[in-house]
Amino acid sequence: MTHRRLALAAGLALAITTSLATPGLAQKADLAAQGARINALNQAGKYAEALPLAQAMVASLEKGNDGRELSAALNNLGQVYAGQGRDDLAEPIYKRAIALMEKSLGLDTTLIAPELNNLAALYQRQGRFTEAEPLFQRALAIYQKAAGPEHPAVATVLNNIGQVDRDLNRDADAEAPIKRSLAIREKVLGPDHPDVARSLNNLAGLYEHQQRYANAEPLYRRALAIRERALGPDHPDVVTSTSNLAYFLYVSGRTADALPLAERTLRSGRAQLRVVLPILFSARQQQLLSDDKALDEALAAIQRGTQSSAASAVNKLAVRLAAGSDRLAELVRKEQDLAAEAEALDKAIITAVSKQAAQRDVAAEQRSRARIAAIASERAGLQKTLAVEFPDYASLSNPLPLGVKDIQPLLSADEAMTIYSVVDKQGYVIAITREGVDWKEIPLGADALAQKVSAFRKGLDVGKAHDASGKSGLFDLALANELYVALLGPVEALTKDTRSLLVVPSAALTALPFHLLVTEKPQAAIPDKLEGYRNAAWLLRRQAVSVLPSVISLKSLRAFARKDQGVKPMTGFGDPVFNPAAEGPADRRAASGKVAARSIATIAYTDFWRGAGVDRARLAQALPQLPDTADELNAVARDVGAGDVDIHLGRDASETTLKRAALAQYSIIYFATHGLVAGDVKGLGEPSLALSIPDQPTELDDGLLTASEVAQLKLNADWVVLSACNTIAGDKPGAEALSGLARSFFYAGARALLVSHWAVDSEAATRLTTSTFALLKNEPGIGRAQALRRAMLTYLDDASSPRNAYPAMWGPFALIGEGDVR
Repeated sequence: MTHRRLALAAGLALAITTSLATPGLAQKADLAAQGARINALNQAGKYAEALPLAQAMVASLEKGNDGRELSAALNNLGQVYAGQGRDDLAEPIYKRAIALMEKSLGLDTTLIAPELNNLAALYQRQGRFTEAEPLFQRALAIYQKAAGPEHPAVATVLNNIGQVDRDLNRDADAEAPIKRSLAIREKVLGPDHPDVARSLNNLAGLYEHQQRYANAEPLYRRALAIRERALGPDHPDVVTSTSNLAYFLYVSGRTADALPLAERTLRSGRAQLRVVLPILFSARQQQLLSDDKALDEALAAIQRGTQSSAASAVNKLAVRLAAGSDRLAELVRKEQDLAAEAEALDKAIITAVSKQAAQRDVAAEQRSRARIAAIASERAGLQKTLAVEFPDYASLSNPLPLGVKDIQPLLSADEAMTIYSVVDKQGYVIAITREGVDWKEIPLGADALAQKVSAFRKGLDVGKAHDASGKSGLFDLALANELYVALLGPVEALTKDTRSLLVVPSAALTALPFHLLVTEKPQAAIPDKLEGYRNAAWLLRRQAVSVLPSVISLKSLRAFARKDQGVKPMTGFGDPVFNPAAEGPADRRAASGKVAARSIATIAYTDFWRGAGVDRARLAQALPQLPDTADELNAVARDVGAGDVDIHLGRDASETTLKRAALAQYSIIYFATHGLVAGDVKGLGEPSLALSIPDQPTELDDGLLTASEVAQLKLNADWVVLSACNTIAGDKPGAEALSGLARSFFYAGARALLVSHWAVDSEAATRLTTSTFALLKNEPGIGRAQALRRAMLTYLDDASSPRNAYPAMWGPFALIGEGDVR
């Protein structure tokens, strides 16, 4: 539920800043025009376009400036980074902007108020409420002194202060500033202005939090009515208000009243999972909906809600495809043009309805709404055309949700699929087999589950397996059983007797190695000796586990997967050169400081993007060399019969080599390098693989193979192996960015990815992969998931060393994609 308006409205900030600026600033037309352009792009969410402009403006003002213009430019740049979710970069920029303004114009200059508000909003997003509060108060004092107590900017900051009070559980203090914000907006803007609806919504949220339901309901309903009149029934803000009212009715015990509102948001395609799933689950329990309808609506909501994890890769791919000249490029360009037109019209409507009544052109607003409706119809027809002519691209870019009856025929008789959705205070699991289906609650919400998954992974450090004398850091079997009971226990009756388990995880569960769950309560949480781990009731002993990045990927892999086989066993890329000064393997060993340099935490691609390209120096400094991967690749190549010419090491492990290779002729494509996939990938950033960094970056080769570039490859691979990458980073939020990378590999023609959950021991990686490939070669009928399962069990049951029983050694890999024989 959206109760807050954290950042100062840009229009209000611009208006008050302009009105109070000095004549000297007003005369700098070029700077003002650049700033206005960046501001407009920020407001439109076009951060990728805004970033190089904002960076260039800062660079041009760095020397010989009195501080005011540079401060404003820094503030714009901070807003770009904040919009991309890169608060770690935005914070020091905001602080520098404030310091420059203070030095140039003093502590109470009006020009500093937007910067104070932006920094405070950043702190509030991060839960740093005590740091946010004095900044908001200072901004409020400045605005009240300069513009008077009833300026709209004052109302915006008052609302922010009220939200901080609520965040600090000071509900009694929160009411007054929010009510004052509402009163200002009603008086100055009029009772039907969209900003009034925002204040009404925030006040209603406060009353709901206080369980003052009789006070909250009329405010929610009035906010919804204002937005419907001003913005039209399909606007995102209207959907938000509808969701807020629906959830309020649900928590106040009125599921029957909440259900039609929740279903309205479902039809819009913008349903909030935290709202609709509890309502649908309750409606099913109360028999307000049939089991089949409730399940299919829940599945549709879950699938729509998880598409964003691959959105960055898909958007980048669309840009690349649109540059072409074939039929697909024509359709993709048309879709992009329609989407851009709809976005511009939507922004225009919001601007129009925010004006005073006498200044509005109602007929023009109606024409804009009619055009938006026509665009929606045209885009729907375009999606149908894409689905018919280019089904692979359609399934990647705009997959239609699958219902239970669509999923069941895709499953084998001995397979079960579990689909997870975790929202604020609870989670849900839907289990499906060919003959049955079940939907249950999970007794863990998002925060609790994230904490348990993080604790679960703490023992999966290869270094801990060397020494069992201290137990504190070792893997906790009791926690592994507790998570099994919570996640699979509710649907155990339906899933436990199947040979294979397909898992579609979400949130923190993307970082959970399900095969390491323990199905029975252990004798001891941490055994006295490492050998004691061998006898645990690992889920792996019962079932092979495959992970799917999305529900629709099951259909994509099984309906559209290429059937012919590659003619060569394997090609591999490893030991890439990140620092060109280190040329040979021996030099790179010295540079890395150790042979097995696999301890780097997986990091976000955006961390290395500067303007129009990659900051290669920073990337080279951050990425340790991986000289041991050359030994790993050569060992695997010998075992599967690959030739030396197909193994690319050092400088040859580059994007140029990869993109020029005839990849479709290989059954296995092996990457032994760092993966940059963790974090909430926004803006320019994409999940990617790090290859050798060229001396001179080009469009073809900048050292990072991004997800959208992967999608343009032509593969015919049974396996894509991502070794050495610590690909699924468990200590980072948003590890589902792997989904974007996986879906791109599937689109390119791969059937399965073998990825690592943590930094892998090189010898163990070689042993597990070669064993898996050998098993599958000797018994093709067992399938990839069962081959990986047997390889892990063989390693686990090898009593030649106590370390072999420890899960960090035998359990690092997960199979993403098609695990069955197809």
